[in-house]
Order: sequence, then C-alpha cells, then structure tokens
Amino acid sequence: MPQYDVIVIGAGNGGLSAAVTLAQAGKKVAVFERHNIPGGCGTSFCRGRFEFEVALHQLSSMGTPEKPGPLRTLFDEYGITDKIDWIEIESLYKINLPGGKGVALPADRMKAEAALIKAFPQEKEAIKSYYEMVWKFNEETVAFIEKSAKSSGGEPPALKKLIMKAGFPKLYPTLAKYGVKSTDDVLNEFFKSKELQLCLSAYWCFMGMPPSRFPFTILARCTYIYTEDKPYYLRGGSQVISQALTEAIKKAGGSVFFNLGIKKIILEKGKAVGVIDENGETYRCKKIISNISPTATYANLLDEKDIPAAARDYLKAYTVGISALTCFIGLDCPPEKIGFTDSFNLTYDSLDANRDFMNSYELDTSIDPIVSTCYTVDDPEVSPKGTSIVTAGTLKYGTAWEKLSPEQYYKAKYDAANTIVERLEKRYPGFRSHIEEMEIATPITHMRYLNHPGGAIYGYEQDLKSSVFFFPRDTFIPNLDFASGWVNTCGFGPNYMYGNTVAKKILKEMD
Repeated sequence: MPQYDVIVIGAGNGGLSAAVTLAQAGKKVAVFERHNIPGGCGTSFCRGRFEFEVALHQLSSMGTPEKPGPLRTLFDEYGITDKIDWIEIESLYKINLPGGKGVALPADRMKAEAALIKAFPQEKEAIKSYYEMVWKFNEETVAFIEKSAKSSGGEPPALKKLIMKAGFPKLYPTLAKYGVKSTDDVLNEFFKSKELQLCLSAYWCFMGMPPSRFPFTILARCTYIYTEDKPYYLRGGSQVISQALTEAIKKAGGSVFFNLGIKKIILEKGKAVGVIDENGETYRCKKIISNISPTATYANLLDEKDIPAAARDYLKAYTVGISALTCFIGLDCPPEKIGFTDSFNLTYDSLDANRDFMNSYELDTSIDPIVSTCYTVDDPEVSPKGTSIVTAGTLKYGTAWEKLSPEQYYKAKYDAANTIVERLEKRYPGFRSHIEEMEIATPITHMRYLNHPGGAIYGYEQDLKSSVFFFPRDTFIPNLDFASGWVNTCGFGPNYMYGNTVAKKILKEMD
C-alpha cells in the first residue's frame, strides 16, 4: 500500500502550490487530479490556430525583477520564474460607459488619478481623497495582518476577536471605518457621479459580487496590489504556470497522477489517514489537503455517518457562488482593426450595476456587464501574426442552465453568445465579420470540467459575511486541510500564495 506524508486532492492553483512547498521541504507528496492536465481554472485549450486562456485575466502581486512582489518571490523560491515569459500590462482596465464614453486606468497611481480627474474634473478633490484613503487602508491592513498572524496564527476566529477589541479603531482607524463596508457604501460616501463609481469599482467582477454586496476590503486590496505590483500576463496563458508547478513537484520527488480522481477519504478514530482512488486503490498518508470545495469534500468523499455535524452547520452559512458564460473568440485581424485598445475591458449598458447584476440569474445576456479581454493588445505574439484573441462573457449563476433540456441548452447557449457578439459589435464595429473561431462555455461547461457545485468559478459567494475575515477555513476533521478559492480570496495570485501558507502550516505541525 503506497505511503505518503501528504496527499493533495486536485491539481488546482492552491493544491499545486502547496505540493511544491511540501515536496521541496523534503516531504513525500502525491497529487491526484481527475482531469488529464493540471491547473483547474489555470488551463488553456486550442481551437483551430488559436490557443485560448480559460480564466486568467491579470496576475497580481508579481512586482518587477528590481522590486519583486510576494508572488514573484514565491515563484523564485519554486524555481519557475525564469521558465515563464512574462508580459507586463500597462493598463489596469478600461471602463466602457453607457453612451460610448471610455475611461482607461493606467497601472500607476498618479496617472490613474490624472485620468479620472480629466474624465471627471468636478470630483477632483474627492478622487485625490479616495486614493489617499485606499493607500492608507492598505497600509493598516498589512500592519494588522502581520500583527494578528504573530499573535494568533492568523486564523479566522482569532481575527474576528482581534477586530472586535476596543483598541482596534485607535490602532487602525481607516481599516476600522471601512473594513466591513460594501463597495457601494464607500463610493457613495466619496462620489456623486455614478459613472465615476463604475470606473473605480471594476474589480467586483473578479469576485462575482455586485457593488452593493462586494466587500470594500477586497476592492481596496485589488486596487492597491494591481497598481503597486503591476498586472501581468504570460505567453501561453496560465497553463504554463500550472505545468511549471507540476514539473517542480516532480523535480522535488513528488508524484502527480492525472486521470485519477479520489472517491473517498479514509477516517480512523475520526482522523483522516488516507484516500481511495477511482480505481479502488488505497493510499495512506499523514495529512490531506483538499483543493476542491469543502462542500464536495464532506458530501462526496466521506461516508454519510462520518460527516461532522459541526461541518454541516458551519457550511450552511455559505452559498455556492456564481459561474459564467464565456465566448472564446479568435479574430482574423489585429486588435486595432476593430478598436480594442486595452487588454481588459468592462462594458456597461446602464449606470445601475446592481440591477443589471440580477440578470445573472437569467439565461439571456442583454443587459449584463460584459467582461472582455484581448491580450494581443499587449503582446502580438499571444495569437498568430495578424490575429487577435478575445474572451468575452458575463457572470451567470448555474441554476437556470441546469434546468434546461439538451435541446433548450443548445439554443440558449448560442442565443446568449450571439447577444454578446451583437453588443460588442456596437462598441467595436466590424467585430462579428472578423470572427474566425468561437467556442462557448456555460455554467454547465464549468461544472463538467471543474466538478464545482453550480459550475462556480469564485468558490462560495464572496460577500461581506462570507469573505475577508470570514472565509470558511475552519476544519472539523484532524489531518484534513483546504487550499483553494473556496476558502480564500479568489484569484490566481492569492491562491498560489495561500497554498504555500497552508503547506507551511502543515510543515510546522509535522516537524
């Protein structure tokens, strides 16, 4: 019977990162992945002459070689930085407002402020005050995290207690004032213009929450991190990172098994001691890291009698998050031919993002904000010479799609995609006529490939009550930990780093 120090279930971003950390520390590690490639959302696929990125928009926390951010530092430790061809992006994003006005924000604080002041001169002082507050908020957040980690290990229950202490507002006044507010709460305090608010709240789409429910803490962190450490993309897409991490695991002596999922976690006296794979083979281990959702871990990998009642009660407070409908489009022309000037774009057809977000529960895509990327703008080598790759889609919950018959599903899928193309055609005249390849992914597609409940792409809903200080990180079975976007801020950078954090915690427990 094979014996391992640690078994990782799922080769997603957090699982791969945790496995590298453990393997390079000398632990005997095995990663089991039901798909035939590593990465989960961090993958790519080919159609015709185009290779499409599945999920990555912009990689955060990289920094520069001269001033490395935490993710670059981690990749340096893993020995994979030089194996990846990085592309620094100069623009954070472009907001396409109703009526045709577009506002692009550079990945530089002073330039971003200047761009916003030029577009909204009547709110000049408010813009300056807002950015000053966001930077102060982040300074206090970092100080608070560092202090709480030293005093409590940084676990959510301890953080909750710390934030409630009487002295907290004196030490961290900005964090105390805005730390548990929504994006709408804060932006309404600073600004009168709804157009300006849309220009500043763009990162809500990265977490799948409308501005009224999107935690300001996450918006402030994203704004700061992407600006200070710069956004990055890479040739070959996120599949390159996933493959580099896989090779690093193997180089350090670890094992990675593809086309081989886990069907059961073995418990003895209430403790996790091993797993059984889909072929019925048993593997023993000291620790298990699940890179799939806690819901699926408890419900699908344990016998009914072994699911802790406390875990059931705990997870009742968390709701499965949103999925997406995405069009992967290969164009037979360069981006400037049809007017793409920025790699990441968010297009609105109204000023009420909260109302439009409610359409994510429906099948049609007529009013949803459209997220579109075209990294050929930053690097022509991302796609074949003289072409462009565009991904364009909307956030969608899976429920409505799950109810469709196969015939209804086929029609709804192409109707939704056609509506997105029609709306893009209005912004980028000639867009439709230049489409050479197009593949469409729905929540059902994400459910099939990721094996996530509801096809969720952001884990549990990341609203005020379920994220930041309240991620579902509590564990109820000894020797079983979690490392994924289901228990952490969604995103590639955050989950690579969180996987490393979980692995270091396990190393301390094992030494």
